[in-house]
Amino acid sequence: MAGILIEGVLFIALVAVAAALVAYGVWTLTPLGRWARQRANRQRLERLAALTCPIHGYHPERDMVRLPNGSVTCPECYAEAFRE
Repeated sequence: MAGILIEGVLFIALVAVAAALVAYGVWTLTPLGRWARQRANRQRLERLAALTCPIHGYHPERDMVRLPNGSVTCPECYAEAFRE
């Protein structure tokens, strides 16, 4: 009985390793993987650019102020707009 259970567990582990190797090969060796990496990098850079004010520089996402129209602005620009 134990032999059957061990054989089942080892078969599942073999299938998981094979799937991981295929996924790694697709991610590193194919144009699809390159496209996915470039897309993830582009999204990361766009997110960072959205958090960088041209006047006051970078602010963490938790400090940004969301305006009623849905756009975000840095807290210093927001304070300056209401001071004037």
